[in-house]
Amino acid sequence: MNQDKMHLVNKIFNNETIRTVWDKEEEKYYISIVDLVGVLSESENPRNYWKVLKHRLKREGNESVTNCNQLKLKASDGKYYSTDVTDIEGMFRIIEAIPSKNAEPIKQWLAKLGKERIDEVFDPSLTVQRAIDMYRAKGYDEDWIIKRIKGIQDRKKLTDTWKNGGVTEEVEFAILTNDIYKEWSGMTAKEYKEYKGLRKESLRDNMSELEVALADIGELTTRKLAEKYKPIGLEENRKIAKQGGQVANNTRKDIEVRLKESVVTKDNALSYQYIDETKKIENK
Repeated sequence: MNQDKMHLVNKIFNNETIRTVWDKEEEKYYISIVDLVGVLSESENPRNYWKVLKHRLKREGNESVTNCNQLKLKASDGKYYSTDVTDIEGMFRIIEAIPSKNAEPIKQWLAKLGKERIDEVFDPSLTVQRAIDMYRAKGYDEDWIIKRIKGIQDRKKLTDTWKNGGVTEEVEFAILTNDIYKEWSGMTAKEYKEYKGLRKESLRDNMSELEVALADIGELTTRKLAEKYKPIGLEENRKIAKQGGQVANNTRKDIEVRLKESVVTKDNALSYQYIDETKKIENK
């Protein structure tokens, strides 16, 4: 799969050529604004169209879009040129700003998504059903889906336990999760995803049964230990998280001795691998 194309963007734009690049450090996609504007506006000079649009957006105070980055992207002549890029949120902001028949179906799609989210506020069960339908569409069987939904509930219990111990920030949850993963797998969650060739995809969704079981053991043990010893603050909770991960690691070692092979695998449910290219992002 060519790293200059992102499945979601191509799907939205009916496989038009929209250059995209994955930023490994920030874990997000950047999209060529010139390509985006060219498809939506059908302008013969999309660079000039974007120049005028950017000036208008800046005048209106839309700093989130106009303070974009520049990235060297490969052009049709095979050479790399500095090009304005934006992330997914910025992409949708630009789509909203362009009066075009090509943008209208996407605006309708965004409106539909907005309605669905509002409906889910009134009826949260719709969120669960949407997740189930999405997993079915991806080919996961019913038993796997049931376990996955339960895993999400168990994860919520763990974060609630951390909150009771004074840990409330998402970045702190990530630190504790990494402590658990590092102990039993030897990798942080981010490193684990890279090992499996993943980007935005869920790590759990691409684990084997044994990998999921070990992740569950680590998190469940961490929760039970935290409930018993009631650590307060990030540092105390980190000690508990590492203990939970160590329990999972002991289980992993026992399994691997009997299987005579590693439990941690590069396999993923996607069966493809991204191709990375060297890139440089510059703040404009």
